[in-house]
Amino acid sequence: MKKIISIFMIMVLAFGVLAACGPQRDTDDNAGDTDTPATDEATKPEKLVMWVNDEEKQKEAIKTIVEKYTAETGIQVEMVAMSMLDQIEALALDAPAGKGPDIFFQPHDRIGDIVTQGLADPITLDNTGDYSETAIDAVTFDGEVYGVPHVVETYGLYYNKDLVAEAPATMEELMAIAAEQTDASQDKYGFLMEAANFYFVYPFFAGYGGYVFNKDGGAYDASDIGLGNEGAVKGGELIQSWFTNGYIPKEITGDVMNGLFTDGKVATVITGPWNITTYRDALGDKLATAPLPTLENGEHPKSFVGVKSWMISSYSENQQWATDLLKFITNTENQMHYYEVAGEMPANQAALTDDKITNDPLMKGFAEQIAYGEPMPSIPQMQQVWDPMGNALTFIAQGDDVAEVLSEAVDIINEKIASSGAQ
Repeated sequence: MKKIISIFMIMVLAFGVLAACGPQRDTDDNAGDTDTPATDEATKPEKLVMWVNDEEKQKEAIKTIVEKYTAETGIQVEMVAMSMLDQIEALALDAPAGKGPDIFFQPHDRIGDIVTQGLADPITLDNTGDYSETAIDAVTFDGEVYGVPHVVETYGLYYNKDLVAEAPATMEELMAIAAEQTDASQDKYGFLMEAANFYFVYPFFAGYGGYVFNKDGGAYDASDIGLGNEGAVKGGELIQSWFTNGYIPKEITGDVMNGLFTDGKVATVITGPWNITTYRDALGDKLATAPLPTLENGEHPKSFVGVKSWMISSYSENQQWATDLLKFITNTENQMHYYEVAGEMPANQAALTDDKITNDPLMKGFAEQIAYGEPMPSIPQMQQVWDPMGNALTFIAQGDDVAEVLSEAVDIINEKIASSGAQ
């Protein structure tokens, strides 16, 4: 029965859980020019440059894949490691001077801002059916596809079966584990997460009725921000209690959390499937996953669901061959290799529903959580949310009044949106 449930949840993901201007260039360089085949030898470059996320397992997986591409095509692929969160600023500086990449890597919620800045061109894909509908919807902006989907993800609960007999089904059970197993003097904790990171704690705002932007008729209303409403305040008070009770240290970081968990000092953590490989290498059969525990109102916390994709620079002179490379990287065989090495769920539909994934007990928790998740807004205004909410969570962790802090954060977000001109 559990296997059937797991497969069902993966299929839910595969068939769509999300609802989902560059500078002028000569048409010869445009990826949308279908008159020139992507594999036209006359336009073949000697080299393609791609910026890859600076994470060891991801780089290892991509390196193997692009080496195969070079063997097949003769095109060298230069991999430049750079955090995907740093790539846009660098692209804006480097690309106009001819120093940028052909290809870069981004989460889908940044697409609107990237397109508005004129940093990426639309991509003509003749194989959109190879990807989950979820993924294609996420990388579509203003009716155009701007990314080749690579990874689909959300976050969930990991637990150490030596310290917790079974996954906590409710927040009450999770808090009981935190109370029983936390001894900060010994670096031992019942529950840890990056609780001052808005990306990870959003479910606890949304589960009580908070939201980033109201969505009406399929479109986001950036003037209607729900991060200071009654439900958001209730979620903020829950988050604050974790710090007040000493369950989570104020200075917690992802690296510290990961180190303590892999050392067997933490019973449960909330993070994403990108940590599966590292956690499994350290804990082996002791590692298990589950969806996020339900809140006291019986609601499932609504985690952000995201798609990470490859995008093509507006300044690239090799857009057609860059598209060819991205189709190669994201074909079924190579997506399975990436999954096996990097531990991230593929956006390729055939790979996503492969038995290796549907039968993987560690993916099960994330697949189930995706059914309760919601997509990160991809409109440009989303970029004005992160810093104010990150600062708000720092104040909440320090014990400041939650309602006042969130109200101020919403005011700042509105001001930033107004000043950015993206209304």
